Amino acid sequence: MQRSGPGPLDRVFIRLVPLLAVLLLNGCSSAAYYGQLVEGQWQLLRARQPVEQVVANPATSTQLRARLEHARQARLFASQQLKLPDNRSYRVYADIGRPYVVWNVFATPELSLQPVTHCFPIAGCVAYRGYYQQGAARGAAALMRQDGMDVYVGGVEAYSTLGWFDDPILSSMVGWSDERLATLIFHELAHQRFYVQDDTEFNESFASFVEQEGTRQWRVALGLAASGGEQGQQREQLIRLVLACRERLQAIYAGPLDDVQKRAAKQAEFERLRREYRQLRDGQWGGDKRYDAWMYGPMNNAKLLPFGLYDQWVPAFAAVFREVGGDWARFYQRVEQLGQLPIEGRKAALQRLMVNL
Repeated sequence: MQRSGPGPLDRVFIRLVPLLAVLLLNGCSSAAYYGQLVEGQWQLLRARQPVEQVVANPATSTQLRARLEHARQARLFASQQLKLPDNRSYRVYADIGRPYVVWNVFATPELSLQPVTHCFPIAGCVAYRGYYQQGAARGAAALMRQDGMDVYVGGVEAYSTLGWFDDPILSSMVGWSDERLATLIFHELAHQRFYVQDDTEFNESFASFVEQEGTRQWRVALGLAASGGEQGQQREQLIRLVLACRERLQAIYAGPLDDVQKRAAKQAEFERLRREYRQLRDGQWGGDKRYDAWMYGPMNNAKLLPFGLYDQWVPAFAAVFREVGGDWARFYQRVEQLGQLPIEGRKAALQRLMVNL
């Protein structure tokens, strides 16, 4: 009997098994880590169902059905208006039974904001390691702390497989607002649209810009104000506070103080960050405490790391978007040109865009 072409699950194995075989050559510890990645991704893929089937199922809750219907509209908008990939990603749904899909572990030296990077065959080098079980992430973080690192563990609500698989809408997103779900779709599809190996700051800033501008246009299409309102403004103000703190810390770590003095200056900067946050919260925000838990939890370099990674070059991409007159196709062409530059040339070009704002 002639065998037909590979089915969906066969294609999964075609992609995953050779990858794992390569990774196993890196040693036992790597085998254990990458094994949990493959197992976690495999479970996620098995849980997927087409959105239309979930919506048509009489047992589907009203809340889930409404979220998926809205997601379908946002997904269509992403491809038609934002020129993002038109594939099956976010047209499938998976019930994962937990609040986060993975937990990322960020780490830096005690007196540096330079991230500890980890390199992967597909994604290249990134500034974190992901774990599908929270306990495993915490265990890895504890070992890094023993080595004197600043470490932060953060739950991740979604991630992109860069087009290798059809990324799903997750059950952990059901309680989100419609807008938050749309913004995530825009952000993750941007990673599929373009991705540069070994440059986390570029990739995340690019996706964050697409998310922000895409959300602005999405709101206008729905007949809403272009601005995300008070919550969006608060988030932007918090980001500015944290990035300013990072810049001051960078200057301290690069300066002439000895290590004892740098440690004292580091803690003083964290107290300044909290003080400036309190002034903003109790003043302009009217006492809104939505960010208190984050701000008053243990603070270190690694906790600040995602802000620099996700937001550093957003204004530069905004400048590119203005230069092309808001044309998404031309914008992506310019982004690809930047991405093809050597990394130092790329950073210099982005810095020039920032200076010319």
